[in-house]
Amino acid sequence: MSTSGIGTSALLAFQRAIGTTSNNIANSATEGYSRQRTEFSNQTPQFLGGSFQGQGVQVDTIRRISDDFVNTQLRNSISEQSNAELKASLAGRIDDLLGSSSSGLTPVLQDFFDAAQDLANDPTSNAARTVFLTEAESLAERFGSIDRRLEEQREIINGQIRTNVDEINSLTEAVAGLNREIVSKSTQGTPNDLLDQRDRVLNQLAEKVNVRVTEQDDGAVNVFVGNGQALVLGGNNRELVAESLTGDPRAPDIGLVGSGGTVNVSRFIDGGELGGLLETRSGIIDDAQNTLGQLAISIGSEYNQQNNLGLDLNDQLGADIFDVGSPGVRGFPGNSSNGTPAVDFGDTRELTASDYRLDFDGTDYQLTRLSDGETTTLVLDGDNVAEPVDGLVIDIDGLGAADGDQWLIQPTRNGARDLSVDMTNPSGIAAAAAVRADRGAGNSGDATIASVQAVDADDPDLLADAVVTFDGATQEFSVGGETFALDPDGVTTISVNGWEMEIRGTPADGDTFEVGSNAGYPGDNRNMLAMNDLSDERLVGGDRTFGDGYNSLLANVGTRTRQAQVAQQSADAQLEQARAQREAVSGVNLDEEAADLIRYQQAYQAAAQVISVSNSLFDSLLGAVRR
Repeated sequence: MSTSGIGTSALLAFQRAIGTTSNNIANSATEGYSRQRTEFSNQTPQFLGGSFQGQGVQVDTIRRISDDFVNTQLRNSISEQSNAELKASLAGRIDDLLGSSSSGLTPVLQDFFDAAQDLANDPTSNAARTVFLTEAESLAERFGSIDRRLEEQREIINGQIRTNVDEINSLTEAVAGLNREIVSKSTQGTPNDLLDQRDRVLNQLAEKVNVRVTEQDDGAVNVFVGNGQALVLGGNNRELVAESLTGDPRAPDIGLVGSGGTVNVSRFIDGGELGGLLETRSGIIDDAQNTLGQLAISIGSEYNQQNNLGLDLNDQLGADIFDVGSPGVRGFPGNSSNGTPAVDFGDTRELTASDYRLDFDGTDYQLTRLSDGETTTLVLDGDNVAEPVDGLVIDIDGLGAADGDQWLIQPTRNGARDLSVDMTNPSGIAAAAAVRADRGAGNSGDATIASVQAVDADDPDLLADAVVTFDGATQEFSVGGETFALDPDGVTTISVNGWEMEIRGTPADGDTFEVGSNAGYPGDNRNMLAMNDLSDERLVGGDRTFGDGYNSLLANVGTRTRQAQVAQQSADAQLEQARAQREAVSGVNLDEEAADLIRYQQAYQAAAQVISVSNSLFDSLLGAVRR
């Protein structure tokens, strides 16, 4: 090649280098732009006069400066930061709602307890009775108000879940489209700008959900979520849907649409905004509503039961104060049976704050507690009613279930929403005990009545007169055909006709104790005192008082909120570091580009000088020939 040709190759090469550098400078503020570098190589030398003569320079490629490991770290950091930021924001809202003195439960609950104490102090006061019912209504209203606000947050989260799913589908469609374009143009060279564009889309996708990206030999990438669920395979993408797949319309699941149908992948989704939304809904909203419902059901049931065991101002056994509601039951989509099992509360002290799944395998029914995965095979009686499990009574009679049918049972989810005051007349409050007992007038022993109380309001003989007689020969008490052995060292408990009496001491042969209705004693406050004692008993889940039940909810939400805030601070720092690392590798350094620009400019000018010298030599040669 001539000197002129060598100079021309250099001129063209450095012209492209100047163009690449200029493009870097122009895109220095473009998000996700990866700087490019012109790669040179010498042209094949020519053998002349016993040696090889260089033939100039050529441009091999315009290389995109990028590191897959750094890009992966950035995507992971983006996913973690968006996840932590969203969870901290949502958890903070719930924490403020539950802990506020104006919207929380604590002050209203205390007012209810105080009103019960005032009524116990003056059981005949109509004003005290009215205040007690008013405070009961305020308590039920506050339960409902908190539940409604939690439900509002649930609806907001559900809306964001659906929006995120739509955005994820758009982004995966864009990745698949870019894959097709990149593969098509890779035969002509490296489409750097398309690769940058795809990385930007992948980063946007990482904001929505944690993804794993693998590259194919042809330059396309595959995108996976969870434990290997494919969203993008080469030039094809699969859609996500947000719809109820487990029977709860208020908690849409994430489904992956495939040729075999829609598969529920909610439990595999993590990271990003979508993972944060799902985690907040199940870990805070669901738990808060279930725990709040458990507390409401416990309060309503306990006060109802105690009121049933006393006499109201009309000398009638007390009616229910609260309407407690019932467990929620829904069949899974695709069940063969359209029916649902009848589920009711048994012992509410055994209730948990968990949801349950009931499965039928063609032979047996299994009840799975979703909070910890513990499964119990139901034991059915002749009426197809199962032995109580966790305070639930399940009746599957006439259900007509087929193998594989499933039902979602939410015992406490609607407890706070459904709690209401059923009693309207203050005179219906049963402050007085239902029964009273007296020693026989002719008793000669030293036995005394320690206590007597109603324990079963459904016993038809509860208010009937009864006489307990002691037989000195057998050392037994007898009443209504039943006998109870004397405890000579302590207290003898006699339980019959729906009441329970404790006798302390040793009676004489023939001593009697008379038990009957407590009617005609409106000033009696024993049953109201028993209601007051409920506030200090561990009745919620069998291990917490009413106040403890709500405080544990506050503590749980507060802990989650603090954890989310700490996680956000850490994620913010990690994202900043990942971005700095990416900028160090792929970002445009204007000082470096300015230096390159000057260097290429000088090289370009020198190449032009080579061409000028070559022309001058050629002109000199022509002049010599002419002479």
